[in-house]
Amino acid sequence: MFINTTIETNGRRIDIRIDSEQIIGQALVVLRESGKLPHGTMPGYFRSRLNQRPVSAYLTFAEEQIYDGDILSMIEKEDTSIDTE
Repeated sequence: MFINTTIETNGRRIDIRIDSEQIIGQALVVLRESGKLPHGTMPGYFRSRLNQRPVSAYLTFAEEQIYDGDILSMIEKEDTSIDTE
């Protein structure tokens, strides 16, 4: 089944129509290779606006229960460095 969803990352919104059996991370690779996302953009987790929960880029849209019209926002990695000064 195909779904329409929006990917939000690095201040960009990209509307896509995709097979729900596609792995989310693979979709990001295609978007990056086509120039729609900057190189180096490969988050591991997103937040589903419809479900209000984190979703993994390593699973399919179907496995993460991403439905038509959902918006996936990139979750920024927290800075885990230790300030020693």
